[in-house]
Amino acid sequence: MAKVRVTKIFRFEMAHALWGYDGLCKNIHGHSYVLKVTVIGIPIEDQSDKKLGMVIDFGDLKRVVNKNIVDVFDHSVILNKNAPVDKFLDIKDMFDRKTWFDFQPTAENLVIYFAGILQKELPAEIGLHSIRLYETVNSYAEWFAEDQ
Repeated sequence: MAKVRVTKIFRFEMAHALWGYDGLCKNIHGHSYVLKVTVIGIPIEDQSDKKLGMVIDFGDLKRVVNKNIVDVFDHSVILNKNAPVDKFLDIKDMFDRKTWFDFQPTAENLVIYFAGILQKELPAEIGLHSIRLYETVNSYAEWFAEDQ
């Protein structure tokens, strides 16, 4: 049987700043992110399987992405560790949802990071085909497995 791509769309709010950047994005600001996750696989052909005809149950894909990405990053602030992030730790009531990265938290770097997470968490028979992360309605970064 032919392989089929399945996509699920997720939405979350997140703030970031680009340390050392020479434009407005050096300031902490937020985005309403839209994350499109596309997986690829062969639809189940086993007549006795309750998931007959599915590559992956949309609910199962939702659980994986929510647990590892949306639930972790929604309403959080993410920054490069090179920024003086220790100063944020003094403001206990505002920064309990935070992540400090070894990389600049751009859309490009985030899709690479998210791909690494999802490749480890998806079932072995399901391949991660692509990820598209919209930072704004008009701007997004994409990761494709075939480019790796």
